[in-house]
Amino acid sequence: DSPPARAGGPVKRIESWQFDPPTAARELARQFGTADLSGYGVDGLAPALGAAGALIAYARHTQQSALPHVTGLAVERESEFVQMDAHTRRNLEITETLSGAPAPTLASLLDRCATSMGSRRLRHWLHHPLRDATAVSRRHDAVEALLAAGSPVRHAAVLQALSGWSDVERIAARVALGTARPRDLSGLRDTLATLPALHALLSSAPAGILDGLAAPLAPADDLHADLDATLREEPAAVVREGGVIRDGCDRELDELRAIQSDCGSFLLEMEKRERERTGIANLRVMFNKVHGFFIEVTQGQLDRVPADYRRRQTMKNAERFIKPELKAFEDKALAAGERALAREKELYEALLGRLQARLARLQEIADAAAELDALAALAASAEALRLSRPAFTGEDTIEIAGGRHLVVESQVDDFIPNDTSLTRSRQLLLVTGPNMGGKSTYMRQVAQIALLACCGSFVPAARATLGPLDRIFTRIGASDDLAGGRSTFMVEMTEAAAILNNATPRSLVLVDEIGRGTSTFDGLALAYAIARHLAEKVRCYALFATHYFELTALAAELPNVANVHLDAV
Repeated sequence: DSPPARAGGPVKRIESWQFDPPTAARELARQFGTADLSGYGVDGLAPALGAAGALIAYARHTQQSALPHVTGLAVERESEFVQMDAHTRRNLEITETLSGAPAPTLASLLDRCATSMGSRRLRHWLHHPLRDATAVSRRHDAVEALLAAGSPVRHAAVLQALSGWSDVERIAARVALGTARPRDLSGLRDTLATLPALHALLSSAPAGILDGLAAPLAPADDLHADLDATLREEPAAVVREGGVIRDGCDRELDELRAIQSDCGSFLLEMEKRERERTGIANLRVMFNKVHGFFIEVTQGQLDRVPADYRRRQTMKNAERFIKPELKAFEDKALAAGERALAREKELYEALLGRLQARLARLQEIADAAAELDALAALAASAEALRLSRPAFTGEDTIEIAGGRHLVVESQVDDFIPNDTSLTRSRQLLLVTGPNMGGKSTYMRQVAQIALLACCGSFVPAARATLGPLDRIFTRIGASDDLAGGRSTFMVEMTEAAAILNNATPRSLVLVDEIGRGTSTFDGLALAYAIARHLAEKVRCYALFATHYFELTALAAELPNVANVHLDAV
């Protein structure tokens, strides 16, 4: 069942039967056009299948569409990613600050993407660091290639080639749903026009590094030609306004438009003729969208109006008339206008239909462009922020020389780098030092460097070597949760329990000032017990900041505990 409604947004409750796994499997197979789901690796994932089936049903209901762009599913397993809970994501300020602002954060500093697709991909990477060192190294190889001096495929050239791109990812979804507007498609046309130059640029890269992105970004001449031949250079915002389909695209539409374009010359000719016939020098033949075509005569000339004029509208200083010849032309012209709009709508819907048949190609272009943009942004950030390529090892270690905290460094005039060494014989560091001395910054920078390395980014350090990492935990700061009935102390203990129960020897744990929510002696006892358990039982990488100086005695009792102290230069 859906969770209870939260403040800030509406909640749609879905019946429990819609989460039935066998029903969901049938619905998903029908959506993907397959006999079953055996090719997607979903065996044993009944709850996930139920959720996916309910999601598809909900999306179909809200979009009133068959969702043709949803053509498959991907299984993400915990073992693929370095796990982080919500507290850790918040404390590391990945995409929002502790106060909820979008900047300064890791994402705001690294996001130099040219497209919104690239920005979304980069944020996804930052929230989904990988455990597979081989996959991460491929990203590092690409970033390094985009940084190579003298290379034609440097990040600046790639970002320049992608500048001005429309959001192909979103446009493809709108095409699939039949909701794409003319300016979406004109933006897509202009984007596809840049593919040949971008493909040529990528093809000049060293073999093997960017090949996987060059192939999907090959020119799509057929798609571009279709859009270019069909759409006007600057189409109207919506189809119902007309002016969307290019002249020369359709003979019937051109004929209907010709009738409309003849209006001006017809009105001028009739006006000249009627003036001569009636002797009314200021007679005017006009048109507006409210009253259609009419002949306007001022009040002083009404005695000269011929008998075949029929009054259409009376005004303060003039009268408006219609005559059979003008009425016949009006019927023809207005009918042509309506038929032209109907024909434009037909042609536009036919264009959408042809694009829907090539949806997979559009999605392929969008996916490759998003990845290329994110990699180029990481390369640009590496150069601008003085980042270095990290190394991976199979040994259990985190070695950082000259590490920095990117977000804090961007806010101060002079940031002092620090080293970190965590190994099996030096697993837990007890961090002491004065208030505002940099303890929290030091601990967070270690976690941020590890996170960035596993995302495929270069890192803010002179050198960094990392062993296998499966989780990052943080227990930093605390406030009460009165609405949930939890005091500050209870919040602290709940988070500490989650770490003690879930951390493994390959987890990175940051603990900052635990025990502050209770009395001094109780807090000291708890901090001592938690630190000792992390060092003796869990044996994870840990940075443990404390003001309880008594804890430093642990380093003499346990061989894998060391003291480090933040001092002022």
